[in-house]
Amino acid sequence: EYTYGRKAKGHNIPKDIAHFWELGGGTSLLDLISIPITSDTLRTFSIVLVLDLSKPNDLWPTMENLLQATKSHVNKVIMKLGKKNSKASSEMRQKIWSNMQKDHPDREIIDPFPIPLVIIGSKYDIFQDFDSEKRKVICKTLRFVAHYYGASLMFTSKSEALLLKIRGVINQLAFGIDKSKSICVDQNKPLFITAGLDSLSQIGSPPVPDNDIGKLHARSPMELWKKVYERLFPPKNTNTLKDIKDPARDPQYAESEVDEMRIQKDQELEQYKRSSSKSWKQIELDS
Repeated sequence: EYTYGRKAKGHNIPKDIAHFWELGGGTSLLDLISIPITSDTLRTFSIVLVLDLSKPNDLWPTMENLLQATKSHVNKVIMKLGKKNSKASSEMRQKIWSNMQKDHPDREIIDPFPIPLVIIGSKYDIFQDFDSEKRKVICKTLRFVAHYYGASLMFTSKSEALLLKIRGVINQLAFGIDKSKSICVDQNKPLFITAGLDSLSQIGSPPVPDNDIGKLHARSPMELWKKVYERLFPPKNTNTLKDIKDPARDPQYAESEVDEMRIQKDQELEQYKRSSSKSWKQIELDS
């Protein structure tokens, strides 16, 4: 679905126009992502991902599939743009770090989304009645995902006050209005976190006993959080996958530069898991 919005800049000045494409149907229409995102629109494009908080078992696969498909397409468009205009492509890749302070302790761990991203959790009115432990897992997980991708995160419902906040965020994306500096990380209230204002130290370790973290085989912090999340909220519609040999370990596909980077990322993951374990112990001691 397509619509648009206009905002006056001043007297006798043409109005700014923002174009809005809404892709409904969960993950069933992924192929349509390529229609609005082109080399002509990319530099002023933003993504708003709306997730249904009332369906936690569908939340991760929906989020993962939509973000992966969008990120893959955006990277292809950036590469295509780079062949025509290397300066523009370079500026875009540098811009994705603009929300993160240069001295932020998490710069080496996160992987910002290639274009501005906002994650909205809808139906907060239903979510707020969930068991507190479930709300804790969902909140921490979404905070990690948003922070990892350099995205903003906020929850909303039919509440007029929450809708006004979301409207403000959309106006900021569409018309460049100053970002809100307010923040709410209390799991008992609707989350509202502007990109760049969260941190892994505030989010804490994955919500699993520290002696279990080492048993989870994951290749990245994102995969680690996925495994922890799906322990409590297993996807409903998943096909049993057969065990297949990991091509990353297959000698016939060996590439020295890629393999060295893979080793480095594995080491970073192990360091993250160890630090998460220490954080968890510290939390237990403090409590």
